[in-house]
Amino acid sequence: MIADDHAAVRAGVRMMLENAGDIEVVGEAADGDEAITAARTLRPDVALLDVRMPGTDGITATATLVAERICPVVILTTFDLDDYVFGALAAGAGGFLLKTASAETIVGAVRAVAAGDAVLAPEVTRRVVDTFRSAPRTEPVAASGTPDFGALTDRERDVLGCLGDGLSNGEIGKRLYITEATVKTHVSRVLAKLGLSSRVQAAILVREHPL
Repeated sequence: MIADDHAAVRAGVRMMLENAGDIEVVGEAADGDEAITAARTLRPDVALLDVRMPGTDGITATATLVAERICPVVILTTFDLDDYVFGALAAGAGGFLLKTASAETIVGAVRAVAAGDAVLAPEVTRRVVDTFRSAPRTEPVAASGTPDFGALTDRERDVLGCLGDGLSNGEIGKRLYITEATVKTHVSRVLAKLGLSSRVQAAILVREHPL
């Protein structure tokens, strides 16, 4: 599903995605409220949202879609302001891309996030890493306030460590000698046990609280 307040942008992104052959655009929305309503009805595999939209913005809509476990979200925006980048990640977005990205990159991001991976635009990746290295958040990401790593099995701790290294599901599978399907199961359990909304939040948590 695509949400952007500019019809021409939605049309262009739709064409880009549907030309990939294995992606179907099931709906469009012109603002955050429409995006939430449409997603609740359509249950898309991925929602592609702009940040700046009338009424409910993309970050607020992301937080709702992720909290209700409706679908993962990729933010696609013109602006790479820190407030937008970190706001989107804190809201649980699984991807953050700029509209200057190539069609191949956007299509690849949709596929990756649908498969459970996370994607960041190269333009913001270094800033994200540097920010959390130099000034980690004072408030824990975990919903409980303190991460309960003791609730994880040994294998789930291994998977969490891989998330902290920024590995994709395929890369985790190769490192731990397990299938991608098994990786997805472990990732889902890790997120549920730690009260997290996305693998990006899991990676941030590991940086804040090393295993």
